[in-house]
Amino acid sequence: MAVIHRSSDPLSRIHPEPLDQTDFFDHLPDPLLLLVFNRIGDVKALGRCGVVSKRFHSLVPQVENVVVRVDCVISDDDDDSSSSLSSDKPPRSSAASPFSAIFRLIFKPLHALTQLLSTTKRSSSSASSPSSSLSITGGEDGEIEHGGVTHHSPTQVLKNFNEIRLLRIELPAGELGIDDGVLLKWRAEFGSTLENCVILGASSVAAATEPPSGETTAAAVAEDNGSIPESFYTDGGLKLRVVWTISSLIAASARHYLLQPIIAEHKTLDSLVLTDTDGQGVLCMNRDQLEELRVKPLSASSASKRTLVPALNMRLWYAPTLELPDGTVLKGATLVAIRPSDSKKEVCDVSWVSSAFDGVYGMAAKMLVKRRTYCLEMNSF
Repeated sequence: MAVIHRSSDPLSRIHPEPLDQTDFFDHLPDPLLLLVFNRIGDVKALGRCGVVSKRFHSLVPQVENVVVRVDCVISDDDDDSSSSLSSDKPPRSSAASPFSAIFRLIFKPLHALTQLLSTTKRSSSSASSPSSSLSITGGEDGEIEHGGVTHHSPTQVLKNFNEIRLLRIELPAGELGIDDGVLLKWRAEFGSTLENCVILGASSVAAATEPPSGETTAAAVAEDNGSIPESFYTDGGLKLRVVWTISSLIAASARHYLLQPIIAEHKTLDSLVLTDTDGQGVLCMNRDQLEELRVKPLSASSASKRTLVPALNMRLWYAPTLELPDGTVLKGATLVAIRPSDSKKEVCDVSWVSSAFDGVYGMAAKMLVKRRTYCLEMNSF
């Protein structure tokens, strides 16, 4: 028979004697904690970690990998007529109205990106000059009050980080107001000015529902002989590609211009990526390009708040229909490779073009560069 000994003191069962109070977390070395913080990356989460303890507060500024996710675009004058540029109304067909599309796609990037990195509070004078700022919720200094919520800029949230090497900033959405079903992606590299840009577009993207018949395949082959069809020039296809190219370059140069304060302040940076949650555009800068921007004067248009785009040499590849290995079908698939006219690197070297995108879109680029190449030039703007 088992004998169970019960304590005569009932409180000892409710409040047992405390065990060893040693906090083993305090014994973790600083390099290991920094490794964890670097894996976290997100600037909001790191901010919360910094208020846990004095030790965390002293370690967070030493984090090297930081991700800043911008919450929203705040308009300085929501009632202004120019706010229609970012309205939720569905856009009209770009092909049917190319000139209205040009205005919508070119001016929207500037409207949405103005004061991206500004830390100035909105003042009464801003009412006469509509603009917007990209902000992150929370903060104490340089904040912006909007809708009862406090916001502040990426520049402000990064000011206490001293050792950033890899910085990624994510915008809430792409700037280019394209129609539903249209594909438009770009990737650009900058130093003190544009070094290269690759643009991938398609008038529509669809999944193949059934394999084409023999007659359909033969007709498609006869129509697609590797050359751009005459209809491309007559039905607005060329104008639309011009809109895509100019809009993407303006969006990229606006992003570049507005990164200057961060680049100037954080001299430890090895890599900077400014992208968006839609995956529409990516601006990349490596260590050499970042240093070039710091030491070489920037050619900028202060009126439009963007870096001037130099004279360009371009290569264009086009396919009326491009079927990818996974069954995705791109209609009017277009790939544009861009370098400055005075670049020492040849734009015809397509190795950097085919590797500009990942996944299915990377495959599309690799397939397009095997087709006939068309050469174009563009003046500085």
